[in-house]
Amino acid sequence: MNSILNQPDDAPPPGTSSGSAPPRPILDADPPGRSKKNRFIFLIIFISIPVFVYGWNYFSLQFPMNDVIEKDPRNKGVEVSVHYKTYINPSVLVYDLRAISGTNSKADVFRILLQFADKMKDRKFDKVELCYRGDTKFVIDGDYFQQLGREYGLQNPVYTMNHFPENLKLPDGTRAYETWTGGWLGVAARQMEDFNDFHDKWYMREVLMNFQPGK
Repeated sequence: MNSILNQPDDAPPPGTSSGSAPPRPILDADPPGRSKKNRFIFLIIFISIPVFVYGWNYFSLQFPMNDVIEKDPRNKGVEVSVHYKTYINPSVLVYDLRAISGTNSKADVFRILLQFADKMKDRKFDKVELCYRGDTKFVIDGDYFQQLGREYGLQNPVYTMNHFPENLKLPDGTRAYETWTGGWLGVAARQMEDFNDFHDKWYMREVLMNFQPGK
């Protein structure tokens, strides 16, 4: 008892040596090598996601579209970009007309749409947005787009042209054109007026506004 009380203040506790206690080891939770590896994996994932999305859109949509344009010489001069809505929503097809040359007609533009529908006839979409340089002008139901593809080469093209406008909607969902009834001659004339008006509103007005002679 007395020996404990008489120990100097700087004496080590009983049961310990007089030397200083060794420092406790500090565990490195994230060694430098592991941290560098994690950053590399994150970079690979960051790069691979947009590459995968682009490849998915290209091979499932744009590649068939390029094939449509290249295989028919009448289609030369027309440029169309096709992709899923926001590139990740496969239920909506964005059909974006990008350019048309001075030698192309409205019939050429419409034929390319039908030929692409033929390529996609086994694909199911909720709707198809018809755009001009990124601006949505009209919308058609996915079922009708699939019908166009399945009827291509079988249905009379004049019949398809005449009845196409009545299946169009504006971006807000309202009908773009009426369904005409009455005598066949009068109905056909009105349908053709609607068909031409559709092309004018889709792209032709902007093409003419931006047209510069000599270029």
